[in-house]
Amino acid sequence: MAGLSKNDCIALLCEKSAELKAAGESRFPSRSDFTADEVAAVKAHLGPWPRALEAAGLKEANPEREEKKKEKRINQKRKITQAKIEKRNSK
Repeated sequence: MAGLSKNDCIALLCEKSAELKAAGESRFPSRSDFTADEVAAVKAHLGPWPRALEAAGLKEANPEREEKKKEKRINQKRKITQAKIEKRNSK
């Protein structure tokens, strides 16, 4: 199934979710529900599986994740800046 677009991937996830609900299952679609090519396309367009489910509107996004990601970036920049300062001071 090479050649899937981002919208195709979202539709694929939504269709599988509808099939699971119709079958009486109360779970999100998993990677094992799709072929390897479909999984690769979904992950290429939508990122890791949990983010793909969020992009398709099947799973609610975790608001804390963005805050943690931001804090991690800030801390990394502080470490780099501190290392530069220490390098300058050691000369």
